[in-house]
Amino acid sequence: MFQKFYQKACDSLLPQTLYVVATPIGNLADITLRALAVLSKADVVCAEDTRVTAQLLGAYGIQARLLSVREHNERQMAEKVIAALAEGKIVAQVSDAGTPAVCDPGARLVESVREAGCAVVPVMGASAVMAALSVAGIADSTFYFAGFLPAKAGERQKRLAQWQEADFPVVMFETPHRIAATLSDMQTLFPGRRLMLGREISKTFETFLSGTADELAACLQADSNQSRGEMVLVLHPAAQREAGGLPPEAQQVMKILAAELPTKQAAELAAKISGANKKALYDLALEWKKTS
Repeated sequence: MFQKFYQKACDSLLPQTLYVVATPIGNLADITLRALAVLSKADVVCAEDTRVTAQLLGAYGIQARLLSVREHNERQMAEKVIAALAEGKIVAQVSDAGTPAVCDPGARLVESVREAGCAVVPVMGASAVMAALSVAGIADSTFYFAGFLPAKAGERQKRLAQWQEADFPVVMFETPHRIAATLSDMQTLFPGRRLMLGREISKTFETFLSGTADELAACLQADSNQSRGEMVLVLHPAAQREAGGLPPEAQQVMKILAAELPTKQAAELAAKISGANKKALYDLALEWKKTS
């Protein structure tokens, strides 16, 4: 049965096409039959790190011509890729783990290939973002993917502050040597807000920790192993969204202020006083104006 689908995937491959192939983020079994078909039939495989990709291909007995395409040489290598495609060849693009061009090199290559008039086709696969969201216990289908947080403390704090009133979940990546500082920032900015930390997803030491920033920081302090590996943070929506509406006391504060101040200014002040979501307060005031 598997051979049937694998062969069908092989037969469907088109020449003069760049296939953007998602690879496992940890467990090598997390690869699709279609991805294996593309990698086994590709004339050239563009890799972020050829050593890492060689290990993946070797695990499945695939031999391929590897071309190193990294962030600093994407545009230069694009010329070689386009030349290969012009000859009717099939080219695959992979990163070390996950999907190329998403927090990894690849976007410039894709852009250049498409501008040259060649086809670009995605081959979906494992995703740390979707894996983390699927076990975070968040029903909201709207979320924001922030990628890696800034390395500098001031820039990171400014970025995090943007989500103090967010009524949607935020998914972000963080590194082991910065996770303690990030959780410290979150303790200040998001007291009581729920978080989930996914670590080493799909790998041997996969761990998911859920709680407040205080609780997660305590877990990391108690066990240094929890500060190792690839990390995904999921910031839950602000409490007002989870509760399904604004608290009555927040509405009352807004009603009083909206009678004396411009709507935007009233919403900002009411949010500071009550801790409620500023946008929700602003929208509520607009509804009142419509019905008055």
